[in-house]
Amino acid sequence: MKIGLYPGCSLTGTAREYNESVVAISKALGLEVIEIPDWNCCGATAAHNLNKELSLSLPARNMAIAEREKMDIIVVPCAACYSRLTVTQHELHENPVLKARISEVLEMEYHGTSRVLNVIQFIEEFGAKAIAEKKVKSLGLKVACYYGCLMVRPPKILKFDRPEDPQSMEKIMASLGAEPIEWNYKTECCGAAMSVAKTKIVGRLSGDIVEDAVERGAEAIIVACPMCHSNLDMRRPDIETYKGKKFDIPIIYLSQAVGLSVGVGWNELGLHRHFVKVDLPEKAVKPEVAGAKPIDKKEEQVEN
Repeated sequence: MKIGLYPGCSLTGTAREYNESVVAISKALGLEVIEIPDWNCCGATAAHNLNKELSLSLPARNMAIAEREKMDIIVVPCAACYSRLTVTQHELHENPVLKARISEVLEMEYHGTSRVLNVIQFIEEFGAKAIAEKKVKSLGLKVACYYGCLMVRPPKILKFDRPEDPQSMEKIMASLGAEPIEWNYKTECCGAAMSVAKTKIVGRLSGDIVEDAVERGAEAIIVACPMCHSNLDMRRPDIETYKGKKFDIPIIYLSQAVGLSVGVGWNELGLHRHFVKVDLPEKAVKPEVAGAKPIDKKEEQVEN
């Protein structure tokens, strides 16, 4: 089985650490993941509002390349990209005429045969057994698993977990030794693409998310979307302005949490790149096996 990786634009820029951590845990778990060659932007988040044909052609081209490369699985870490690829695959499957038209536009055959998985599904399906075998540290901290709005919606198309109360991330985090909390905002919108244009709205929406997680005892918020991470992490000053108080809770990608548990280095996971310092309490890093090396949060940072 050949597994392809579609990083999308965010993971090559503002969410560089997400890409680093996905690649790092894939290697640590013994999984070979190959980046789709010559990939292009999927059109998120505006293309589907402007040009229907373009909005389907952009993600379809990536999937067509993956098919040409004989990739059975396409791992899509970004929730917006995952939504666009999955929705496109659904629409073209339901409309053979449109599917033929898109292949004509691409000048490349598109069949829709590759399975599209988000990073949670990827870890669940291919990493669970390896995590159990390779886990060297137990993450003994309370976490709020935050899915955002795109990871689980529209439910009839994505068919991933429960749209109002998903549990997939909680199960993974529990397997790492963490304690997922019950809270109210796990699928609420953080402001998504308004991070640049409407920072006050982001401050309000993301502020409610962060505040609820903190009030319910979370010591970290776990995410699987670069836009959610950006709004909860980079826009922390706007959140604190809106709420009128300071929040130190770190925002950690699910892939980074997995990496910590299986012994991947702090910098290799990109944890030093966050705006809000990831400073986990000592109890959060407990050796799972005798002789396990403690997590070194003071590794030499050679590059930014």
